[in-house]
Amino acid sequence: MNSKQSSRRRFLRAGPALAGAVVGPLATGSATPVSAQTSEAVATPDVNSRESLRYGRRSRFVTTYRPLEGGDDHMSHRLMRPMPSRPTVSTPLGESVGIITPNSLHFSTQHEYGVPDINPREHELMIHGMVDRPLVFTMEELRRLPYVSRVYYIQCTGSKATPTGRTVEATFGRTACSEWAGVPLSLLLREAGVQKGASWILAEGVDGGKHSKSVPMAKAMEDVLVAYSQNGEPVRPDNGFPLRLFVPGFEGLYSVKWLHRIKVVDKPYLTFQEQRRYLNPRANQGHFNFEQGPISIITFPSGEQQLSKRGVWMITGLAWSGMGAVRRVEVSTDGGRTWADAQLQDPVLKRAHTRFNFTWRWEGDEAMLLSRCIDELGQVQPTVEEFAKFWGVGIPQVYRTPVNYFGHANFIQPWKVLRDGSVRNGLAT
Repeated sequence: MNSKQSSRRRFLRAGPALAGAVVGPLATGSATPVSAQTSEAVATPDVNSRESLRYGRRSRFVTTYRPLEGGDDHMSHRLMRPMPSRPTVSTPLGESVGIITPNSLHFSTQHEYGVPDINPREHELMIHGMVDRPLVFTMEELRRLPYVSRVYYIQCTGSKATPTGRTVEATFGRTACSEWAGVPLSLLLREAGVQKGASWILAEGVDGGKHSKSVPMAKAMEDVLVAYSQNGEPVRPDNGFPLRLFVPGFEGLYSVKWLHRIKVVDKPYLTFQEQRRYLNPRANQGHFNFEQGPISIITFPSGEQQLSKRGVWMITGLAWSGMGAVRRVEVSTDGGRTWADAQLQDPVLKRAHTRFNFTWRWEGDEAMLLSRCIDELGQVQPTVEEFAKFWGVGIPQVYRTPVNYFGHANFIQPWKVLRDGSVRNGLAT
């Protein structure tokens, strides 16, 4: 049996440095985190147990958890559907160090149909449509192929600055950065043989809602991954186990979880999710937003954190751009009247979080802290005033309009330090 006959058979079978002088956040949280205050008490783990040896546990003195959007009573609300439903949990950015997000602290957006329980031994990926050789891969077959490992950020389009967000998690908590490993999608597409005229792919998940997203072929052949590993272990269930598409630099919606099918097509599809949440009412076609612009956020000091005394503090945060690498981050401590360069911490990678630090002496006066990112294309992160002026609307409309209507909302989130050292949201309501 030749390779083409074999692939067709399988297609048919598949079916459808200032220590002691500068104070900053520590791994356990220098300011008392909201997540630690609201978390339920747990039994003291036995770090000498067999289970602790087989799969490591963190110290019982480390209490960082993912904040639950909507509060801890969200799970008691009546479900809209009889099927499983989960609220969104955010990355605890205010307690983050470095650029890599641990898998257990990676944000997870609402899954209205629940997280599927998938046996990887039974899971398959089908590639069909406008291809010469429709193919089906088992997880074992995918792992036998050449793979790559890349550090990339991911950000949900619902993550943005807002005057109502009390913490950094409530504003930009839906972003994270991981080392993703998997097979380049371009390798699989070349093996299948993309036909002339094919310009898009449609990726579909196996979840109850069959979430699907259209991705331009040019992007698919550039750097998209079919990922099965995150930070050195299998992707966690709420992030797509056993397989997810990963589209670097594009809004998170494109990185389809629980991936089981890729159809090669000649135009974008207006899928349910695209029409329900992302259709531009001013046009008769999908409002497709691709690469995200330059973004930065100060993670310390940020909302609901506390400066305990006057003196030298380290302002720190994260910056990223879907267009490539971060080139500069500037920080202002006077509400944007003056700016100074922050120090970028290695590594500085394309389409990945970049950590920045800025040494600041606080004398006990009120201060307004801002950061802005400049990427390798020279694009500068705007203020909300600049963002609104660009789109020709008022600031209130920017706040209340769905984010995709105006493109990616990458305007600056300021934090206001009060005289008592407490930190509040600096955006005017």
